[in-house]
Amino acid sequence: MREFETPVLDDHLHLDPRHGRGIEAVKDFARSGGTHLLVVNKPSWLLGVEPETGEDFRAVYEETESVVEDASTALRGRAWPVLGVHPALISKLVDDRGFDPEGAADLMKAGLETAATYAADGPAVALKSGRPHYEVSDAVWEASNDVLRRALELAAETGVAVQLHTEQTTDLTEVAEWAEDAGLTPERVVKHYASGELEGVTKSVMAEKGYLETAIEADEPFLMETDFVDDPDRPGAVMGPKTVPRRVDWLLEAGHEEAVHTAHVETPETVYGIDTVDTLDE
Repeated sequence: MREFETPVLDDHLHLDPRHGRGIEAVKDFARSGGTHLLVVNKPSWLLGVEPETGEDFRAVYEETESVVEDASTALRGRAWPVLGVHPALISKLVDDRGFDPEGAADLMKAGLETAATYAADGPAVALKSGRPHYEVSDAVWEASNDVLRRALELAAETGVAVQLHTEQTTDLTEVAEWAEDAGLTPERVVKHYASGELEGVTKSVMAEKGYLETAIEADEPFLMETDFVDDPDRPGAVMGPKTVPRRVDWLLEAGHEEAVHTAHVETPETVYGIDTVDTLDE
């Protein structure tokens, strides 16, 4: 039992009750001391959805909303959904389904517009977007950035944050400028799968000790995540659901109570408008 009572939030993980561990992964997280989760919808194609219209993404979002409700029952705190369109979908559409980049971008933006209805009128605290983390053509890159900018606009319109899946980088100041142009404060833009160093937007730091030490040394707002994928075919991929609580214990043992408060109380409230203290033991 940790001496320092604190909420423990995993900022980015996936749950798949159909194919993966689902609620059992949440129970592992909770037994390890985790209290709050941001659950990101899995890529549409992994849930068997091949969209033709923006409304076709709704099945993905509703399945995620359902698993979030179940997750909340297993937590001392609660879970919230992050909904949107994985940026790698553009390659699926262009390479596998014959879309041109502009047409693929239009479909992805329509999917984000559907996701935004869950932010405006429902439980989502952030939209999911980004751009490919692998080499693509100039046309696909430009179309992907167009989708990303639309996500920023929708987040500003609905009053939520954006979680971005992007290339590995420590500089997203250009994206921060796009956010400001869209009317969204850059601190409400989160790069998921971040290292401990990042300029421009808020970093969601992978729960590796070295990255966390770098983030603490930088003395800037940050979040912690595992990117748990909940895929039985990739059991060792990324990090398991116990990782963030264990890293919090490690940080507390090292005397980093202030950094833990930053990552699990202050930054979640600033970025997502969520109160991880008052929602304990709901």
